[in-house]
Amino acid sequence: MTREFDHFLAVDWSGAKGERHSGIALAIAEPDGPPVLVEPPSGGWSRTEVLSILRDDLPANTLVGVDLGISLPFNDAGAFFPGWDRSPTHAKKLWALIDEICADDPHLGAHSFLDHPQAREYFRHGKDDEGEHFHLPDAITREGRFREAEIAQRRMKCRPVSNFNLVGAAQVGKSSLTGMRMLHQLRGHLPVWPMDPVPDRMITKGGSLLVEIYTGLASKEAATLSGARTKLLTYGDLNVALEALGSPPVRQYGEVDDHSSDALLTAAWLRKAAKDKRRWEPRFLTAEIAWTEGWTFGAL
Repeated sequence: MTREFDHFLAVDWSGAKGERHSGIALAIAEPDGPPVLVEPPSGGWSRTEVLSILRDDLPANTLVGVDLGISLPFNDAGAFFPGWDRSPTHAKKLWALIDEICADDPHLGAHSFLDHPQAREYFRHGKDDEGEHFHLPDAITREGRFREAEIAQRRMKCRPVSNFNLVGAAQVGKSSLTGMRMLHQLRGHLPVWPMDPVPDRMITKGGSLLVEIYTGLASKEAATLSGARTKLLTYGDLNVALEALGSPPVRQYGEVDDHSSDALLTAAWLRKAAKDKRRWEPRFLTAEIAWTEGWTFGAL
């Protein structure tokens, strides 16, 4: 089955506290031409503004990639939160639980979930502050639990961090929890792959779709093709990576921040990867894993 899109929107998300975030960046690519940054409001994007765009102002037939975990590990223990009687049975119920507990947190924040007396015990909050259930009883690593998609990323020589880990520059736990609040509030407006069936109209034209992306995967694939670095410090570096993905260069010069380069590169990568049938049918993605843990688009 071929999936065709008219627009490719990459969102570099942030789980930081506060309303506006320099760490949120949006870039869009058309079928031809270089990717383009979407100009943020003064002070940077807010999470609620991104939610509004995805719900109300998304161009028709857009593939949206959001850099966050759309679920938590489930397959390794048969539950998101083993031993907790409120542990949801699938990802959409997980989104609902997080949004319910965090209903009073402004700006799609998720600190109430992390402060919850039961939920907090499954996360690593600091170097010397690990919840009782951060590791499974028979764990052989101190890195925490991983989804099947993250295990697939590791087979591709990427280094994902557990979504239960809230410590360190590479952690995505807070981004993922705030993102799951957004996903819950998008229900009925934008299908999420692979939890939702791809709309029939997607086979030709017209249907937008959201997928989880990992910007590190896009940069690694571009670096493998170009032989250049994965850390993009300048627009020159970015253009080398874009060329490797078959994209025209951006017409900007000088230094580029990580969030802008991640969004621009991943928008171009989405445009290329969406044409690859293997990306939509990863070999270890089962119906149960799709329903509980979801998947990272592009992970094989």
